[in-house]
Amino acid sequence: MRQDALLGTITVEEADFPWLHGSFAPEPGFAEVKPWFDAVLAAVEAEAYDERFDAAYASIAESLTLLSPAGPVAEFLLHIEGGAAWFRWIEEPDTGPEGEGGERA
Repeated sequence: MRQDALLGTITVEEADFPWLHGSFAPEPGFAEVKPWFDAVLAAVEAEAYDERFDAAYASIAESLTLLSPAGPVAEFLLHIEGGAAWFRWIEEPDTGPEGEGGERA
């Protein structure tokens, strides 16, 4: 979702913890954000898991919402390429061990 606009639907076909894989059926509005996903894939293919990846993914994380059957998820990592999508998500935001962000031990 982007605000109130549905951008596409993912039909989950396989679960390989922590990733879910499935088919992606775009809606017309997806064309506006497709370059964001293309930039993320380019960073992944270049193995640029640093500022380049973070910069590419920022637009997705800040502007889009991933909905589960139960409603919006707190955080997600979503990749879309053609008719395929793979993602992972968490229900609660990761606030780290001291509530300031970061990884959990």
